[in-house]
Amino acid sequence: MASAAASLSTICTSFTTHCAISNHSPKTPFSQSTFFPFSRTHSLSLSFQPTLSPRLPLLPPKSSDTAQALSDPQPATQLVQSPPLQPPSWEPGLFAVVMVGGRQYIVHPGRWITVQRLKGAKVNDKIALHRVLLVGTDTSCYIGRPVVTNAVVYATVEEQGLDDKVIVFKYKKKKKYRRTIGHRQPNTRIRINSIMGYENYPKVTMDDIKDKEDKDS
Repeated sequence: MASAAASLSTICTSFTTHCAISNHSPKTPFSQSTFFPFSRTHSLSLSFQPTLSPRLPLLPPKSSDTAQALSDPQPATQLVQSPPLQPPSWEPGLFAVVMVGGRQYIVHPGRWITVQRLKGAKVNDKIALHRVLLVGTDTSCYIGRPVVTNAVVYATVEEQGLDDKVIVFKYKKKKKYRRTIGHRQPNTRIRINSIMGYENYPKVTMDDIKDKEDKDS
């Protein structure tokens, strides 16, 4: 027994010299700190860095109704970049009859009129009206067949507005159907600047009218 105990103590002594027993377990790559790096005592702060997305190339503007009107050889209404200078004085009683959007208007230099909405025209734009049906003064008259050749009425766009409200009421008897709708028609107010280009057109004077009346009588 004594020899067995001595051999056991020798084995234990040699084992302690070669091995060190520790209570702390080695850290493994899949420990708790790997999955939860932040403790409850630490505050979580995140920083975001904005990333700029590349801008798309600008597309060319679409052709508006104004560009289409300018492409015509002689449109009824045309935007002008640099209108001619306004004459210092007009003939006494100068006026003209122009057609805008299928309607006829009597215009005088210096006055404004309200016409239906001119598409593509902005405030302070200069426009030219080419459909001049008649030009008149106190002593003579230029009657177009159907328009006065080379006659142009220059104007300035002052306001893009709306007409007064019109109530549209729909009703069907014995059907319990009633509808009330309000509508405001868009319009454009323009200021007439000058009437030009009619001088070379054949004119009719009061003397010509009197001579014709004498021949008929």
